[in-house]
Amino acid sequence: MTRLLLALALLLGIAPAAHAEDGYDLWLRYRPLAAAPRAVVAAQAAAILAPADPSPSLRAALGELDRGLAGLLGAPPPRATTPRAGALVIGTPAELPRLTALGLPLARLGDEGYLIRSVTLDGAAVTVIAANTDIGLLHGAFAWLRLAQTGARLDDLDMSSAPRIAIRMLDHWDNLDRSVERGYAGQSIWDWWRLPDYRDPRYTDYARANASIGINGAVLNNVNAAPDMLTPRFIAKAAALADVFRPYGIKVWLSVNFASPKVLGGLPTADPLDPQVAAWWRAKADEIYAAIPDFGGFLVKANSEGQPGPGDYHRSHAEGANMLAAALRPHHGIVIWRAFVYSADNAEDRPRQAYSEFKPLDGRFAANVILQVKNGPVDFQPREPFSPLFGAMPETPLALEVQITKEYLGFATHLVYLAPLFEEALDADTYAKGKGSTVAKVIEGRLDGHALSAIAGVANIGSDRDWTGSDFNQANWYAFGRLAWNPDLSSRTIAEEWIKQTFTTDPAFVAPVAAMMMGSRQAAVDYMTPLGLAHQMATGHHYGPAPWVGDLDRPEWNPTYYNRADANGIGFDRTASGSDAVAQYAPPVARRFADLGTVGDDYLLWFHHLPWGYRMASGDSLWNTLVSRYGRGVDAVAAMQRTWAGLDRYVDRERYAKAATFLAIQHREAGWWRDASIAYFQSLSKLPLPPGARPPAHDLDYYKALRFPYAPGH
Repeated sequence: MTRLLLALALLLGIAPAAHAEDGYDLWLRYRPLAAAPRAVVAAQAAAILAPADPSPSLRAALGELDRGLAGLLGAPPPRATTPRAGALVIGTPAELPRLTALGLPLARLGDEGYLIRSVTLDGAAVTVIAANTDIGLLHGAFAWLRLAQTGARLDDLDMSSAPRIAIRMLDHWDNLDRSVERGYAGQSIWDWWRLPDYRDPRYTDYARANASIGINGAVLNNVNAAPDMLTPRFIAKAAALADVFRPYGIKVWLSVNFASPKVLGGLPTADPLDPQVAAWWRAKADEIYAAIPDFGGFLVKANSEGQPGPGDYHRSHAEGANMLAAALRPHHGIVIWRAFVYSADNAEDRPRQAYSEFKPLDGRFAANVILQVKNGPVDFQPREPFSPLFGAMPETPLALEVQITKEYLGFATHLVYLAPLFEEALDADTYAKGKGSTVAKVIEGRLDGHALSAIAGVANIGSDRDWTGSDFNQANWYAFGRLAWNPDLSSRTIAEEWIKQTFTTDPAFVAPVAAMMMGSRQAAVDYMTPLGLAHQMATGHHYGPAPWVGDLDRPEWNPTYYNRADANGIGFDRTASGSDAVAQYAPPVARRFADLGTVGDDYLLWFHHLPWGYRMASGDSLWNTLVSRYGRGVDAVAAMQRTWAGLDRYVDRERYAKAATFLAIQHREAGWWRDASIAYFQSLSKLPLPPGARPPAHDLDYYKALRFPYAPGH
């Protein structure tokens, strides 16, 4: 009866009622289409013509087309042996020689790009998905299914796409006990105990999801790496995952502990200039590549937050990275060396420290080393200026590292769409070679002519059925992949794509939800760290506000280090009269940040310490504006709640209720952020609240007394 009703609904053009979902299918849901879009898709996928003996990657592409079209249409199309009207023809010219006559422009697409074109082949009107390799065909198949799911026109296609960044990877901060540092979606998806024997089908679905958005690398373990990851036992487990990922064009990478030769090899030292140490790493690289022939390479966190590194032996980061690079070079492997370093013994302003340490090393890294730089100079804050290292190291390939998991942005429950943050970082102009020298051009290698290019996102993926702790957090994983492939895509375009695939193509749902998502990041900035404040989160777990904390051993761990609030004012002077962090930027950028007339509200207190009564561009005082911004953030979350409350008819009950509950949590916690922050800063400023502003719900002592010893992801 259920099938009969569904068939009748499709025949009559009635969209089937929303049914229960748990989020597992991500944006690859492939739910049945209503009659009109179903007819459009069916007309362009009447059959599939493909090579007779497909490779594992082409089998994956064909399997995805079958899966997608079975879901959208009710049954997969038949296979064809010759072109027929309405067929999907997928293959490389080498595999399908009849494609050669079409003269398709594939040369510029490289090994991963694809072309989709409506053509006439042997007299039949068909759609061709072509590429130079079967990995390109896989990307093309996913792209065509994305068009089909989002309601695009399919009968007159002429599109091609190739990635602008070569290495597009997820960094998993997963530990070998399955805990996840800064993870808010359950345990690690890697079941290390059962690997390599049991290969959970979830691993294949993970690979499918990544391939669908162009991600081609996965660092399996935490940058605070356990040396055991390099033992034969765990190399075998990594090799099993590599086998699952390989048909999807995804390489396995490993984070390594720099002290591994001492811990595992029994050597007296891990000095990178010691021949025994270099030999140990060469042997280890040989061992890894014997098990994983397409292994990507090493990710290294060294001499940062207590991790061992070359500095322990008075060696430079370049000397440490180059020693590892030499071990990987015979196998064409790459070292990605993180530039996230700061020291409690260094009195220099923390945002200056990475630049001061790495800028003198420009041009001294081996050819197979990439320096990985966080988007901002501190640590994945709700908003930061771009790191001054971008544009400052023309002789060194730089990778951009962003955080997909929301360590500082409400964990899993706050709806914060991060594509605007990623886009802001990519579009930032370094002025390294004049106007237009964007961070995107730096990491693509275009600005300085580097062959290596990379971008990394710290994953938000866990064992929860919905993968990311909430359905809306999936959008950040999706957006990272899409921007990694093409940094020119807009945040709104990506949001609309994701909504249409994840929920519905109905414009009455898509438009308000896209608007809600697009405003969510600014809302979080407002209720957490407005006007350029940063690092005002509680100690360790980073859950909730604690702008009053100032007694930690390391000065740069204290929120008071960043807000510098006292009776006279607030903000960190990073101009020439302060730490002079602005001097690390190119002159046009430095002048903009240093000048109160041009710095703007977004970075005002990042670069300037100002009196509470400072007159803003609006004419109001800094104090009144600060209080207003906190309230604006809370009000924005309330508006998101109202928007979502009117959309229940478009979403299944389970996903609708979960999002509504999480928005309620976010609204409550946004109010907590506002009230606690205002209570503290008012205790210093001694100023009255602006007219109409609600006083904090509790006194300052109440907020200071709150404790959360079991906050997740710590």
